[in-house]
Amino acid sequence: MVETMNDRDTLVRVLSTPGLLLDSKGRYLHWDDMRNHEPPNGLTRSQWWLGTSIARQAMSRALPVTSVSGVAAHFNNVDPIQEAVHRLYQQASGQIIADDAGLQSSDRYRISSLVEEAITSSQLEGASTTRKVAKEMIASGRKPRDPSEQMILNNYFGMQFAQGHANEELTVDTVLDLHHVLTEDTLKPDSFGRLQTEDETRIAVYWGDMLLHQPPPARELPARLEQMCAFANGETPEGFLHPIVRAIVLHFWLAYDHPFEDGNGRTARALFYWSLLHDDYWLTQYISISSILRKAPARYARSFLLTETDNFDLTYFVIYQLNIIERAVKSLHEYLGRKMAETREIERTLRGTSHLNQRQLSLLGSAMRDPSEAFTFVVHAQKNRITHQTARTDLLGLEALGLLVKTRVGKRYVFRVPSDLSDRLRELGAQDLRATAGPAVGGQ
Repeated sequence: MVETMNDRDTLVRVLSTPGLLLDSKGRYLHWDDMRNHEPPNGLTRSQWWLGTSIARQAMSRALPVTSVSGVAAHFNNVDPIQEAVHRLYQQASGQIIADDAGLQSSDRYRISSLVEEAITSSQLEGASTTRKVAKEMIASGRKPRDPSEQMILNNYFGMQFAQGHANEELTVDTVLDLHHVLTEDTLKPDSFGRLQTEDETRIAVYWGDMLLHQPPPARELPARLEQMCAFANGETPEGFLHPIVRAIVLHFWLAYDHPFEDGNGRTARALFYWSLLHDDYWLTQYISISSILRKAPARYARSFLLTETDNFDLTYFVIYQLNIIERAVKSLHEYLGRKMAETREIERTLRGTSHLNQRQLSLLGSAMRDPSEAFTFVVHAQKNRITHQTARTDLLGLEALGLLVKTRVGKRYVFRVPSDLSDRLRELGAQDLRATAGPAVGGQ
């Protein structure tokens, strides 16, 4: 693949070629891709690759994870990485500028995102249940009916587990407990929540019948897991490593070591979420990376292979995962934009309705921004400085129109919005428009 450069002038010309880390379009090319592009500066492809490899090795930063053969991982903090982490820092760690979108005060979208991640992460590993059935199972609380549903439910609990431990340091026991939650009742009872042992056949990674990855031997797993936790907690390496890059490397590390009989991918992705939440990237709980990965699983696998086949250079995997995170965040912002537009459209439609008074319109506006909010006679009366009877009339009137659902909690009634509130409000607005227009006039 690489030819020898046996004269000083050729070596100088190769190493003085600008842009060796990235190509002219800003891409971090692997040899597998580079050989299909025209080299710069009159170089042969082999010279181009050799110069690129030398430049990358000279500029790279070592990471504490090692390959099966003992090669230390490294990565290059190239411009595409710096630009992506800067954008994500702006988008995923601070406030969302979204005109009262209500994301931070609402649990509904967070729960929806957890469900989506639970489903698609499981589907990446073979679960076959449809999203509709899976969502119904989680929402209703019914027991799983088959292994696929059990995997999805476990994934949902695993994501909750990662969130619940986000303020703690990562320990070996935490990783084992997370794996236990993710795989309980989908593996043999003695397999979940423990590492593989030397007397077992080591799990390997295949693509069809082709061996893609042979992970480290079982005897190394306890020490490697201790080292991984030290890395996750910021103890290694020395110097600053951006939290988003650290989370991505943690994802790679667990997946590369493949320490469990099954559920390694799910555990790796849950640890990625834990790591970002641990570093206060709170927006992480509202996105689903697996829903993006599932659209091109071969590219996900290839990002691992590029690293393994280029001297354990994690830059390929980091760049790929940053792209996935950015797409997931973009999807979230598009959702927020649609919800804001939908809310404004409904508010305009209902503004002149004869069915609702101003207090009821205000209550529904609040409900559209935060569907998890509950309403009672007492709170509605206090907020609007009206009598208890007027508050009853308001809330019961909304219930009669199908815009609130009444339940009894102890001795009081609690009102919540139905899941299809937007559709019901549109229909109510349409009824008012039809009534205002009057009956159609037919010809004689």
